[in-house]
Amino acid sequence: MSYLLKPLQAGPLTLTNRLVMPPMATAKATPDGKVNQAIFDYYAEKSAGGYLSLIIIEHSFIKLDGKASDLQLSVSDDSMVEGLKRLAELIHRNGSKTVMQLNHAGSNTTQEITGTTPVAPSAVPHPRRGIMPNELTREEIANIIKAFQDAARRTKEAGFDGVEIHSAHGYLLNQFFSPLTNKRTDEYGGNVHNRIRLHLQIIDAVRDVVGDDFPILLRLGASDFREGGITIEDSQIAAQEFEKAGVNILDISGGFSGYMVPNLTGQGFFAPLSEAIKKVVSIPVILTGGITEVQAAEQLLAEEKADLIGVGRAVLNNSKWAEQAINSLG
Repeated sequence: MSYLLKPLQAGPLTLTNRLVMPPMATAKATPDGKVNQAIFDYYAEKSAGGYLSLIIIEHSFIKLDGKASDLQLSVSDDSMVEGLKRLAELIHRNGSKTVMQLNHAGSNTTQEITGTTPVAPSAVPHPRRGIMPNELTREEIANIIKAFQDAARRTKEAGFDGVEIHSAHGYLLNQFFSPLTNKRTDEYGGNVHNRIRLHLQIIDAVRDVVGDDFPILLRLGASDFREGGITIEDSQIAAQEFEKAGVNILDISGGFSGYMVPNLTGQGFFAPLSEAIKKVVSIPVILTGGITEVQAAEQLLAEEKADLIGVGRAVLNNSKWAEQAINSLG
């Protein structure tokens, strides 16, 4: 039996197989974040033939002060919807499902990119940027929740199949979850439940606007791989709370300053994280991380390390990878 070709029965998405293209930043959008021909061409090539059951669109900023990089896609205002609608239609014509990944960079950006001083849970320099951010007020936090909600509404209006909330790789929600950057003493700081309070408020706000039948995914940085940072035990608690709150699929990653973690190598190097999360939730779990060989993907699924396999760099380097992988399985 081919696990990659076995239909996924659990969860809200009807997937023809278990291959997912995780978000890969292209830096191809217009300067104001709109979809353009370069974006259309990229996703047309990657989705051709529908061999990837799910394509997660690269992380897109929900507010200008949360823009992570130049030429990043935007879902920050209603003028973006028309271009995003054409993008979703293109991917659907090619036979794949697609969701938008929503993100706020927090302190993982610069004033040159956003035009303002970066913001964060606490006035703690980001390990990657080294810039001292402004600590968010409760009013500013409420505005961020609303921005996520509005971005999710736009995603649904554009015809996507779901939305993914980004809480990994040292961006804002990862910063709230991580003791490395969250030194707050109010209801958003301290124990695990307080550090994921913002996540739960965003999940609730998104669910309110998209309805019960629209999948919500969450990309979880399940370990910072840094002393004093998020542990897998923290993430097991968080994952259970996210499931209770209505998240439909968890997309597991790790590393506070990006997904490339020193000394982590091999096929599916985040498998210990996804396996640990899978043990405590009943919703599907996506595993990414260094997967380039189809037999390795099959083995990871057979060993129940995850329910879905995300293949990023291999597909980035070879747009035919998914087609060749599935054909190799007969």
